[in-house]
Amino acid sequence: MIEIDKEYSISEASEITGYPPHVLRFYEKEFELDIPRNESNHRYYTYNEIELFQYIKSLQNKGFSNKQIKLILKSPEVLINSNDETALTNIPQHDNIDLVELANTISNNLQENFFNKLLEVLENNKEYNAQIIKELTDEIINLRNELNSKERDVLICENAKLKMKIKEKSYEVAELKEKIKRMESNKGFFRKIFNRNKLK
Repeated sequence: MIEIDKEYSISEASEITGYPPHVLRFYEKEFELDIPRNESNHRYYTYNEIELFQYIKSLQNKGFSNKQIKLILKSPEVLINSNDETALTNIPQHDNIDLVELANTISNNLQENFFNKLLEVLENNKEYNAQIIKELTDEIINLRNELNSKERDVLICENAKLKMKIKEKSYEVAELKEKIKRMESNKGFFRKIFNRNKLK
């Protein structure tokens, strides 16, 4: 990241911009750039110069010639497209631009535009969004009903099993009662036999 207050040497500027040092010196003459120098008469590059070289590179990448780039740098209110020149509204030039304030302004505008666009998209798709919400709600209700139905089926099944077990147990109890009755009647029968034998 480029520091705003730092002074960079030509080799550092070369590394940041991607231009070799001899190209930086050539472009200084080619585009009539005012590159600052220190007391020893060595070039140094600030945030502004590096940003300028990056701007030149972006224009070259878009296919502009050096002649066209020079015209853009000297008259930023003129837009060059191919061989045509189209005048734009005059853009006031400021020597001292507060870069932090400019960045904040751009950021705020972008943020405002983003949220405005988002609200517009949401507003335009209101019916579609409502339809999706309704479909999701219906799906949730169906799933809930399906779960309730499955739970009810499980409970009915368990209840039927319990009823069968109760029935089985009641049969077992009835059989036991029959056995007890038979045993009691047999006891009476044996008593009578024994009593007769005693009398004899």
